[in-house]
Amino acid sequence: MRETPSSHSVDLVIDHIGQLCTLSHEPLDAAGPRRREGLAELGLVCEGAVAVAGDRIVACGPRDDVLSCIETGAHTREINAHGACVTPGWVDPHTHAVYGRTRQDEYERRLRGETYLEIAAAGGGIHASVRDLRDRSSDELEQLTIKRLGELAALGTTTVEIKSGYGLSFEDEVKMLRVAATAAEAVGLRCVRTCLAAHEIPQEYRDRRAEYVALVIDTILPAVAAGGLADRLDVFCEPSVFDLAESEAILRRGQELGLRACIHADELEPFGGAALAARLGADSADHLIEIDGAGIRALAGSNTLAVLLPATVFSLGLDHYAPARAMIEAGCAVALATDYNPGSSPVPSMPLVQSIACTQMKMSPAEALVGCTLNAAWALGLQSEVGSLKPGKRADLLILDADDYRLVPYHAGRNPISRIIRGGVERS
Repeated sequence: MRETPSSHSVDLVIDHIGQLCTLSHEPLDAAGPRRREGLAELGLVCEGAVAVAGDRIVACGPRDDVLSCIETGAHTREINAHGACVTPGWVDPHTHAVYGRTRQDEYERRLRGETYLEIAAAGGGIHASVRDLRDRSSDELEQLTIKRLGELAALGTTTVEIKSGYGLSFEDEVKMLRVAATAAEAVGLRCVRTCLAAHEIPQEYRDRRAEYVALVIDTILPAVAAGGLADRLDVFCEPSVFDLAESEAILRRGQELGLRACIHADELEPFGGAALAARLGADSADHLIEIDGAGIRALAGSNTLAVLLPATVFSLGLDHYAPARAMIEAGCAVALATDYNPGSSPVPSMPLVQSIACTQMKMSPAEALVGCTLNAAWALGLQSEVGSLKPGKRADLLILDADDYRLVPYHAGRNPISRIIRGGVERS
């Protein structure tokens, strides 16, 4: 395999890579997000190297091929991987990383037998985070978010999606989206922002839900789009939150404004959210714990990614996970994410997500790796920029403290990262 143009002056060379997971495969790459057997195609190279100029990969593959077509100079930095495995940086396509206080009280209540919906009905859940966030300044939220994003980054995440949704008012949704951008920039993470003003009906609109839907459609989304505050919008589509008609109206309005769509779908019961996502051409349908056959078929026949969140099921202590194997076998393009949030998934670790996906959803280590990199990039519309290692793509990569990618899920709970390169620069 040779993906190396002739003669480049380079700034960085990573050499003596024992196992290089490029995830590059030209026929599959041209076909769209990875499915079925393609979900496990890692573009493996033994004894590899990667060369970088600026923030871009210029050569990647067998070390002899790479070294023969580059020019090094006094400015060139060389990293000896000492036989370690190198992978793309993790792409986390679903987080709620901007929030105030943690909710360990609810964690304990769930352990005693209360359900997610029971806690929410008693004023907990999303509403608890909304009350807390509204009382916090942007500066305070920014500092909290910088610390949390630093944790994600140290665990290998190089691109992160961040949702609003704990504001549920014009001012507080805007506040969240601005904090997401400034915090991600401070940490050095590439960030995709998603407006989730339709996360819940706020308490003050409980008896006027149509008015809140109108506020989202007529005020929040137009302002967010006009101000460039988000790339996408999301809706929590469930019978207890936003129904199918409300969800479609909100999503279509966002699309009219130039925002790409994604949906919290079929998490609590089979409701048709996945099929709606496919019909609207959404980036992704996320959660899918209770997806039914019709939803699986709809996603399989579309380019809408199925973003599965196994850490959420793990943290909630539920008795079953999204049917990953059935979805993969049907032809769905599956990705993975942390769902990092203060209530249902206080988990910042993409390596742990890979472990849970393997042990509980029976994904293979290769499928989990693609789900956290290339397919996750497809879920964010960034497949031409990140998610695999090939010339022209951003130089976001991980040097593992391991010689085999399978050791990432194998060592559950361990940070497998030795060195992190983001945009061609090594980060501590």
